[in-house]
Amino acid sequence: MPAPARFNFSAACPSPVPILPIDSGRYGSKEMRAIFSDEQRLQYQLDFEAAVAKVQARIKMVPEDAAKEIGRAAKSGKITLERVAELEAKSEHDTAAMVEAISEQVPSGAKPWVHYGLTSNDVVDTSTCMQMRDAFSIIEGKVAKLAQSLADRAVEFRDLPAVGRTHGQHASIISFGLKFAVWASEMARHVERIEEGKKRFLLCKTRGVVGTGSLMGERALEVEKLVAGDLGLWPVDAATQVIPRERYSEMQFLMALIGSTLDKIAIEIRNLQRTEIAEVAEPFKKGQMGSSAVPVKRNPIKSERVSSLARMLKSLVSVSMDNIPLWHERDLSNSANERFTLPMAAVLLDEMLNAMTKVVAELKVNKERVTANLDMTKGQIYAEFVLEALVKKGVARFDAYRDIQRVAFAAIESGEQFLDAVSRDESIGRHLSRKEIAAIFQAENHLAASGKIVDNVAKLVKDVTKKKM
Repeated sequence: MPAPARFNFSAACPSPVPILPIDSGRYGSKEMRAIFSDEQRLQYQLDFEAAVAKVQARIKMVPEDAAKEIGRAAKSGKITLERVAELEAKSEHDTAAMVEAISEQVPSGAKPWVHYGLTSNDVVDTSTCMQMRDAFSIIEGKVAKLAQSLADRAVEFRDLPAVGRTHGQHASIISFGLKFAVWASEMARHVERIEEGKKRFLLCKTRGVVGTGSLMGERALEVEKLVAGDLGLWPVDAATQVIPRERYSEMQFLMALIGSTLDKIAIEIRNLQRTEIAEVAEPFKKGQMGSSAVPVKRNPIKSERVSSLARMLKSLVSVSMDNIPLWHERDLSNSANERFTLPMAAVLLDEMLNAMTKVVAELKVNKERVTANLDMTKGQIYAEFVLEALVKKGVARFDAYRDIQRVAFAAIESGEQFLDAVSRDESIGRHLSRKEIAAIFQAENHLAASGKIVDNVAKLVKDVTKKKM
């Protein structure tokens, strides 16, 4: 029996190909993916080395000419990924290879001052925070934009009565705009969380091997403060060889938290788009296909994508938490996985924000169906308000409760409108006139503080986001 043919991987894949969907460009914007490209990461590291040398020269710690040469080399474009890779193949140390590549591009008088007083993780951790500085700048702007879009939709549907559901059941009447207001409020608070968190997790470290600033001595903290200011970062309070991973975990958690809010919005849209409810529908462009087999389907694919990616985003938090406890002043057990976690989180969240912003802005709301669903239970949704009216007339709450429950259950059995059943019930009729009962069964009379809540949220969003978009 002949041996089965073997696939020729070398012939099929003559050059490197993307392995993950984020590598192929499927998810995230070009601007976000660019931040985490190998080329840009190398440039962040070079910029950090140049910034440290410049500050050290400013306070007369290293020669000014040396700092200028280091800065020139960092910006020259001559320090390439290819050369760093060649050097790393020998040293098996990526940061050392980068430092050696800088040294190759500066004159002999500057070579002793390259990477002066630093350790590898000063470069790695600070450049990571530089990446996240730029990533959060993108994320914050998109969160602010989505908050404003949600606030606009909240105002648009401020006075539209709709079914409020708990446990998947009709519960009471809600302003349809209030749904959007709740989401808008949370997105505005996420903008605040990002702003408040920056000083905790966008950090600069230049303190050397075990966090003492050993080679730079008592001026180490001065160097770090000045470098942090130049890079738009904050100096770390205290560190070992690495920035405490609680700070990284907070970044990871914050992105997952934003993602979970997006998931919450997505799930509501997916539910409201169900055929049986049909109150909203995602935008559906010309030529789009909902199903390869069923031509009439319009699936909420963008919201489903958001929910799917939210699961991945949340899973990365666990990894970041495991990275917090390291051996002594550090080990490498966090290093490999961190090459995935923060870049993946930022790119996935960027994709989720892009998708949900489009969905919210172009979401079709079927007002007729919203109103029709209010009447689906033939008026049973007004039971809460009948109860309240009886209580205000002096009827004991549980006596009123049992009378309304009796009438409601009988109306369900007979298929009668709840208004008619309430109107002819003697126990209820002793306390409420037909005119009073009729007023109870007007949906617009039960929006309560919804309008004020929507207005308050619209103002909150405007105040929080005005400088972020």
